[in-house]
Amino acid sequence: SVRPGVGIEVTREPVGVVGIITPWNFPIAIPAWKIAPALAYGNTVVFKPAELVPGCAWAIVDILHRAGLPKGVLNLVMGKGSVVGQAMLDSPDVTAQTFTGSVATGKRVAAACVEHMRKFQLEMGGKNPLVVLDDADLAVAVDCAVNGAFFSTGQRCTASSRLIVTEGIHDRFVAAVTEKLKGLVVDDALKAGTHIGPVVDPNQLAQDQDYVEIGRKEGATLAFGGERLNRETPGFYLQPALFTEATNAMRISREEIFGPVASVIRVKDYDEALQLANDTPFGLSSGICTTSLKYSTHFRRNAEAGMVMVNLPTAGVDFHVPFGGRKGSSFGSREQGRYAAEFFTTVKIAYTAAG
Repeated sequence: SVRPGVGIEVTREPVGVVGIITPWNFPIAIPAWKIAPALAYGNTVVFKPAELVPGCAWAIVDILHRAGLPKGVLNLVMGKGSVVGQAMLDSPDVTAQTFTGSVATGKRVAAACVEHMRKFQLEMGGKNPLVVLDDADLAVAVDCAVNGAFFSTGQRCTASSRLIVTEGIHDRFVAAVTEKLKGLVVDDALKAGTHIGPVVDPNQLAQDQDYVEIGRKEGATLAFGGERLNRETPGFYLQPALFTEATNAMRISREEIFGPVASVIRVKDYDEALQLANDTPFGLSSGICTTSLKYSTHFRRNAEAGMVMVNLPTAGVDFHVPFGGRKGSSFGSREQGRYAAEFFTTVKIAYTAAG
């Protein structure tokens, strides 16, 4: 202290009881990167997984209990979000709430937490751009686009569903992506040789198909795919859909689809590409394919996103570094790595003088 004889101690303490609500698309990874730091920093947990993936949630909790975790430290609750999730949000015993899911639900979580003056953390949607410049390595750009937009069946908040391409490489890029899509196998995800599995359920399939129709009506050109497929293994299979001649004002370019659907937006130069990349209510991940150090450096500094990828897919992160975005994609402190301490602990400062 600046005062003689006064000592100061700054410590972090557990926040208390942490509510954890997770989605279905990464039913092991997302719960793990929330539960692990919550427990490591000394909290207890109430964990509600998405209704579509109860088995994965049960397995995580069972493994931790069999490993010796005391009863009552990690508590699994399952059911509808409108019932079980709401009960968590209404409980005065929950002192912090972390949520990953849709923007609409995230806003309801935020409102409930503010009502209770509760600490909260939100990870929500994305409409992530991948900018492809004339000087890009075409093979690298195609791999980044196909991986980012269509792998995991496009069911990732970091999926690159907006492909913003400059004029000089546009036609070659579209032709190469289309050719790549023709060779991808859509089938049972557990079958050898499959590249793209089914979408999660009939509701998601219907939503994906609705957006394909919306894109057509808006005037974009469906260059490839968009048809439902039948396979030997029952499931909700959709041929990956690629739109061209899209604009950034179209719904398919502004709203998160959460399926294997991407739109190509033609631009004249880097400046227009950057402007459109940032023209979105989201700000999770943003990517660029270029061999120019000048443009890659400028993009890294000026992309309005929490994560920036250079010559890499917009989807795919390391777990030891912080994860999160801006705007409507995220709220609160970052997840993962050392940054998890910001959410799962609270700071206490103690001043002491000799008695």
